[in-house]
Amino acid sequence: MALEKNGNGTTKSKHIVLTSHPNRFGPKPIPIHWGASDPLKRGAIIGTLTNSAQRNVIGSHSGAYGIYRALAVASGQLQADHRADLTNTAPADLVGPHAAWFDPQKIVSLDPFGALVGELYASLYETGYDIRPTIAVTQAHINMPELVEAIAKGRLQVDGKIMKQGGDLVVTKAAIEPVWYLPGIAQRLGVTESDLRRALFEQTGGMFPELVTRHDLHVFLPPIGGATVYVVGDPAAITDPTTPLAVRVHDECNGSDVFGSDICTCRPYLAHGIEACVQTAQEGGAGVIVYWRKEGRALGEVTKFLVYNARKRQEGGDRADAYFARTECVAGVQDMRFQELMPDVLHWLGITRIDRFISMSNMKYDAVIQSGIEIVERVPIPQDLIPLDAQVEIEAKKAAGYYSNGAVLSALGLAGVKGRDLSE
Repeated sequence: MALEKNGNGTTKSKHIVLTSHPNRFGPKPIPIHWGASDPLKRGAIIGTLTNSAQRNVIGSHSGAYGIYRALAVASGQLQADHRADLTNTAPADLVGPHAAWFDPQKIVSLDPFGALVGELYASLYETGYDIRPTIAVTQAHINMPELVEAIAKGRLQVDGKIMKQGGDLVVTKAAIEPVWYLPGIAQRLGVTESDLRRALFEQTGGMFPELVTRHDLHVFLPPIGGATVYVVGDPAAITDPTTPLAVRVHDECNGSDVFGSDICTCRPYLAHGIEACVQTAQEGGAGVIVYWRKEGRALGEVTKFLVYNARKRQEGGDRADAYFARTECVAGVQDMRFQELMPDVLHWLGITRIDRFISMSNMKYDAVIQSGIEIVERVPIPQDLIPLDAQVEIEAKKAAGYYSNGAVLSALGLAGVKGRDLSE
């Protein structure tokens, strides 16, 4: 129960439902048939709070930003029943539909129809359903000093279409919120759905009781960050197996990507990946950069900085042979990114073959090929792009068996770290 003020300044009690249960006699929400080819048969993803009887998922929209929505409502800046006006918000470039959209095993962590809800579910909107997009597609320019330098050195050309004067790169970009089909997530991770639900419920401090009380609801909108996709060149070329495609899958590293920290190779590798995508697009193909919000290997930035301190203060200084151990001592695990879910966004784009995969990560490579996407060539970061302070990181990667044009630093005595992943 909560208290709210009446117009005369007195208070009255207001009941808040903490857990919803299916009602045998009340209205039933629209069922979700994951993988159905007809979007109406598949069912709209409805996580809005304006009408609890319509909700057919656990959680709410906006990922991690749902908490800020709560603050806006609590402070009176946002009306709790506000419905988005989606006029003129349709995608700037259409993606799909592709065959993978209708395979319940290919895509389990996003809604392939998420950018098209305004058009696909217009009839439901007209009857009062509050359905919100989980994907938005727009067009933009991006500009990075590394691209300007690549033009100056002749590695990239100003063509007026993909790369413009001044180093402006034309891209199509998509923002994607997570939408988890729990049976598919469980299968992908090799666990039971009940164990997955229980762990999600317990490890979020019981934030989502419906995980254990509503087994009729199989879709979860987790309060985590999603991904941003940047497409260089003609998006239609992505699905054409006769044209070259370059892909960089990059996990967030704010310190390097934005602020230029030189303790890792993250920004240099990101810039190198974007350059490779531009080159491939200018050769008549396309390039794709997928940027995931998985800071610090999904361990978070606080844990990441604690590990930095521990590495630099250990006896003997920062060493490649202790790189992984320091992370595990602090976090209890070396990596929580679960790359098994990563290929979903590639399937959403309709990718079946990658000619140039700009990554040294075995976990990313294995996840992509195991999902059924062919990779022709793996491209490691060039040696001259590795910052001096990042040599420890790159040595540990190579010693762990990371792809590096066949070069593995076996002489470092790091056999104990084989197969581990540390890239951002």
